[in-house]
Amino acid sequence: FLKDVLYFHFHLAPSGCHYSDGGNVVFGSFGTTGPSFEWKMRLTDSVKPLLYDLLIHPNLTSLNFTGTVQIHLEVQRETKHIFLHSKNLHISKAFILGSRHPHHLVVRESELYEQIALFCEGFTFTRGNHIIQLHFSANLSDSFHGFYKGSYTTRSGEVRSLASTQFEPTHARAAFPCFDEPSFKANFSIRIRREPRHISISNMPKLKTVELADGVLEDKYDVSVKMSTYLVAFIICDFLSISKRSQHGVEISVYTVPEKISQAEYALNTAVTLLDFYDDYFEIPYPLPKQDLAAIPDFQSGAMENWGLTTYRESGLLFDPERSSTSDKLGITKVIGHELAHQWFGNLVTMHWWNDLWLNEGFAKFMEFLSIDITYPELQVNDYFLEKCFTAMGVDSLRSSHPISTPVENPAEIREMFDDVSYQKGACVLNMLRDFLTPEVFKMGIIRYLKKHSYQNTVNAHLWYSLTNVCQSGDLDAGRLKAAGFCSDRKSRTSASKWYMEDDLNVKALMDTWTLQEGFPMITVEVKGREVRLKQERYLKGADPSKNSSFLWQVPLTYITSSSRSVQRFLLKTRKDVLYLPMEVEWIKFNVDMRGYYMVHYEDGGWDPLIRQLQHNHTVFSGNDRASLIHNIFQLVSIGKVPLDKALSLSVYLRHEVEVMPVTQAFSELVPLYKLMEKRNMAVLEHKLKGFLVHLFQGLIDAQQWSDEGSVAERVLRNYLLLFACVRRYAPCVRTAQELFHKWKDADGEMRLPADVRLVVYTEGARTEEGWDFLLEKYLHTMYPSEKAQIKAALSYSPLAHKLHWLLERALKGDMLKTHELPSLLISVSKNPKSYKMAWDFLKSNWQELVKKFDLGTSSISRMVVGVTNQYSTKEMLNEVRLFFSSLQDDMGARLRSVQQALENIEENIRWMEKNTPLLTEWLNIHSV
Repeated sequence: FLKDVLYFHFHLAPSGCHYSDGGNVVFGSFGTTGPSFEWKMRLTDSVKPLLYDLLIHPNLTSLNFTGTVQIHLEVQRETKHIFLHSKNLHISKAFILGSRHPHHLVVRESELYEQIALFCEGFTFTRGNHIIQLHFSANLSDSFHGFYKGSYTTRSGEVRSLASTQFEPTHARAAFPCFDEPSFKANFSIRIRREPRHISISNMPKLKTVELADGVLEDKYDVSVKMSTYLVAFIICDFLSISKRSQHGVEISVYTVPEKISQAEYALNTAVTLLDFYDDYFEIPYPLPKQDLAAIPDFQSGAMENWGLTTYRESGLLFDPERSSTSDKLGITKVIGHELAHQWFGNLVTMHWWNDLWLNEGFAKFMEFLSIDITYPELQVNDYFLEKCFTAMGVDSLRSSHPISTPVENPAEIREMFDDVSYQKGACVLNMLRDFLTPEVFKMGIIRYLKKHSYQNTVNAHLWYSLTNVCQSGDLDAGRLKAAGFCSDRKSRTSASKWYMEDDLNVKALMDTWTLQEGFPMITVEVKGREVRLKQERYLKGADPSKNSSFLWQVPLTYITSSSRSVQRFLLKTRKDVLYLPMEVEWIKFNVDMRGYYMVHYEDGGWDPLIRQLQHNHTVFSGNDRASLIHNIFQLVSIGKVPLDKALSLSVYLRHEVEVMPVTQAFSELVPLYKLMEKRNMAVLEHKLKGFLVHLFQGLIDAQQWSDEGSVAERVLRNYLLLFACVRRYAPCVRTAQELFHKWKDADGEMRLPADVRLVVYTEGARTEEGWDFLLEKYLHTMYPSEKAQIKAALSYSPLAHKLHWLLERALKGDMLKTHELPSLLISVSKNPKSYKMAWDFLKSNWQELVKKFDLGTSSISRMVVGVTNQYSTKEMLNEVRLFFSSLQDDMGARLRSVQQALENIEENIRWMEKNTPLLTEWLNIHSV
């Protein structure tokens, strides 16, 4: 990549920019008279950046910054104007640098398109290489994107400032003028000026620091590899760091505020392990000399994969063995695995445009599970993969869903792509494809993909091509497979691999059905003797199924039967098909371990033998199979395929269940039912359903110890069950939690509580005014992000409505609680039966400020819109929500996909309650204790 840099030292653009009046150059700013412009949302590909020489100088006292950038360009077709991105920047000077001296350029701005045009009357940018230089300034953003200000409070109460970046997807343009689209990859040479009391960090290692005349220090960083603008990062702060070298020689460091550096060790060791794993797994050396991980006190996203400088929320990176729960450990490990996977998927190979964001995010989500399953098997991470697929299906079953690959143009549409479809569905269809091709072929295919397209941009088809005919390709990877015998002797291969051995296998044709159309199939199974009749149609809530007649998938079906646990496979390419069993069976179970992204309905009494098997001996099915049976049957109730009493009858077996996935999935299906009732004043039915659930899991609840003993899955389940039991006021749980809280409070918070039950104890304590105030005091002074997160959750679960309103107001202001905590806090308050209407009123009355802070289309806004409204089930609330959002302008969110999703959810809730309340009442009258 240094060739590009060296080239410009010897080949500067030969022509200057002269006005026709004999060279009296005048700088033209916004509004200057000149030629008319045809602004377009996308930049032309006729001008490409090759190198940015960027100088940034932030002032953390006045909270603004100045900068200069020289952009080395290649003009591929001559043009009179150069368009690039700029947002909220004041550009004071613009030059084109010639071989003799610089000449001024006129600057014209379009706020709507977030672009500037550079031109000079009578001048044409000829084909070849040019250098433009821009001087700019701006205020540090008070949102969480662009180049933004942050702060933290020390243990002694001192407030300290910092500045950090978050450029994905379209915010690099708010920090410096640039070609801010992922396909415009370039090298970056960055210099940062700072005061001596701060340090700076950026993507690359620092080469040197020089002291300038006014005492300001300037850090110069090595030239980056070729990368997209959204991956550029720099931080100015007073952080401390700890470091370690990986087996492959990469210097890995974790940065955090000084008083939290003792919590950085777990992240450092995890990053070393995972970076080494990816280095080996992808067979491509990590291309940078260092990888920094920085815990940012003010951070809206979960984390960000900036190349060489990944950034995280403090709660997503910092871990303390005494205070952090098992769930914290699992979450931190996963987020590090996700961001480091991006160093290859996303950074090294990048989607061409945001419509294929899933190539970045779906892969990183998938690899986060695969990598941790191999490197940290004790975390049992695969227990939680199913939940991602169920979450995606919840969104994907609505009319407002979208294909994984969807056309997008403007920034708000781009931001909406960062959703459960791109992340969770993307990961789930990749997991299905891996099972379809076999892990060995899948791995070799993605290695081919990464090696072939390194430092380039891709579309879906590039990936499908790399995964097709691996055994027939002549490259080195396939050669290894052949040498190992994997691709030889087709006849001896098992049924698990028969698909990809077929000559007519077309990965693109198969996967286009999963990525280019929204939704997912419901497979209806009807068994007649040895004949299994199959039919596929789209699973869609609240719509006429006939409208989905055009939807057709190629579905890799897997199944086991009562007579054979050996996984059988069948590729369903047509709307209907038939497969034949070697013998008649009592039951058949499709979608083994839920490796496929589809729902299954067993027609004509096919559910009954499965329910009998669960009640007789549920361990015949794996935990994942049991979880998928629970999920499928309750979701089929929603579209009228299965009566509610049959689904409830299946759930009765759960009194014998002990595994985390089936238990948590049962809660995911049943708890929302009484949550709907809490908001409809249906106290009698609500009480019966809650009583049924407590009785159903009473044996498992009573078996829980208030300790940190057991496997990861057992510890995660313990927290889940005890929290449920105490919130439901199950007396033995309440008694223990109250005793522990009083002991902890009497010890002024110094007594150690088991990390995995701490949230349960805090939640019980937050029920009283005195306990709530004590917890808030501990929240404000603790230096442990995991403890902060648990206390914040407990405070939001409190029945004290006036306290909850105060909490929301403080989070919006951002003084006592960080504003980035507001989305999760608001959603939590909305689930509280004492404050759900307060959450909606807060969202409405503060909408404009929320959009300003979190940006239209972001996952934070989407989560609040859907999360605050998804437990409403009355026509009155449907009309109120619809009226509010329809009263907004388009640029304030009237057409957001999340708004449509929220309205569909409420409509679905209304339908469900109207149809199923009588049946639920009748069933509970019979089965209540």
